Amino acid sequence: TIQGVVVLSDAENGFPLAIMDSASLTVLRTAAATGLAARALARSDACVATVCGLGAQSRAQLRALALVRPLERAFAHDLDPVRARTFADEMTGELGVPVHAATDLAQATRMSDLIVTCTSARRYFLERDMVRAGTFIAAVGADSEDKQEIAPALMASAKVVADVRAQCAEIGDLHHAIAAGAMRASDVHAEFAEVLAGRRPGRENPDEIAVFDSTGTALEDVAAAGAVHERASAEGAGLRVRFGGR
Repeated sequence: TIQGVVVLSDAENGFPLAIMDSASLTVLRTAAATGLAARALARSDACVATVCGLGAQSRAQLRALALVRPLERAFAHDLDPVRARTFADEMTGELGVPVHAATDLAQATRMSDLIVTCTSARRYFLERDMVRAGTFIAAVGADSEDKQEIAPALMASAKVVADVRAQCAEIGDLHHAIAAGAMRASDVHAEFAEVLAGRRPGRENPDEIAVFDSTGTALEDVAAAGAVHERASAEGAGLRVRFGGR
């Protein structure tokens, strides 16, 4: 649904350094943010995951969780059962842990320590009674004001960490919790950068539910593009072209 390019430029003089496919970059940096959030906010022994919505983001999201937590099994849920079975088979082979296609989302999430929602839903589907104590949730799908995945009551009962508080209040699941009167923007525990920098705590007890409201921020694109360019330059990857006499 989204097509585009990322142009990485020299910060000192604006000279273009690289042109990259934005869709691929967005998938990777969004999953990387989920992995970092899980490392800071999930229990250290979290080992069962559910991924809901098996589109472009889903594989990278499960890979990211597997990098930061000792996954023992996972569930995959999608409105298309064939897609769910295909995902489960492919990711079982790739990760070496059993991934099951889940037809009953509530049953799967109640057995999970880690939940990722990456759908295009217009109304919430993950409710408070579907999540057990101590769970980490990455709410990835809501990136416009008409998208919603997490019930306001669940948001209100959780420790909410926003990638950008003001942006989440406008277009994230936080937006809907505020509109429902369940939360205020000031109820957000922290912005993600505050947790990573150690200015605010991450998980503080084993029973709290933590929600990472992930709407996406341009800073992640800059950091990811810089890392890709640095590695590509070191490995001689990509197609080099002359530009502006350079």
